[in-house]
Amino acid sequence: MPQKKLSIRIDGQLISAEEGQTVLQAAKANGKYIPTLCDLAGLTPVGACRVCLVEVSGSDRLRYRRISVELLLIERNHVCAVCVSNGHCELQTMATSLGIQTVGFAYNYPKLSVDTSHPRFVLDHNRCILCTRCVRVCAELEGAHVWDLTSRGIHARIVSEMNEKWGQATSCTSCGKCVQACPTGALAEKGWAVEEMVKKLGTVTSLVHRRGAQV
Repeated sequence: MPQKKLSIRIDGQLISAEEGQTVLQAAKANGKYIPTLCDLAGLTPVGACRVCLVEVSGSDRLRYRRISVELLLIERNHVCAVCVSNGHCELQTMATSLGIQTVGFAYNYPKLSVDTSHPRFVLDHNRCILCTRCVRVCAELEGAHVWDLTSRGIHARIVSEMNEKWGQATSCTSCGKCVQACPTGALAEKGWAVEEMVKKLGTVTSLVHRRGAQV
């Protein structure tokens, strides 16, 4: 059954949208760019990264977006110079585009672990921004449901199989979809040096399109 068509205005331009679409989905469908770190085509949309802000009634969208990115940077330990995703990180790219060179908040410097128990992959909590892409891609595309969130607020963490070490998660198929979907260096393949880990988001989105075509 065809979706009901709606008209909304973005950047002063009247565009067509479908009933049930988010503002972000409607904007993307009409070539309007809204920055985001948690959204990934084909996955259930969530409001996790706080970056996809839009201006309403004259509010300062750019300032609030910058604050959101700065808060992401201070919550964990993002040391780009020693990260495998340096130069290929969506958070780093976002911060650069907003002109962020220093932040106006005190760093939390949390003591976070690195899980190297998996034979192929690494989970570095220091670089995680809790976007839940890994949770959704594992549940919705792979169907393994390895990942979930535990705790709340600044204590929230990505956990595998009820807080077991990743290498002990028997439901993990080692497909690597979660690694490719991760926008930072939080999930990475072993064996890569600084600046060498390049994520392949196209691998994930192409699977979405192919599976949709088979339905």
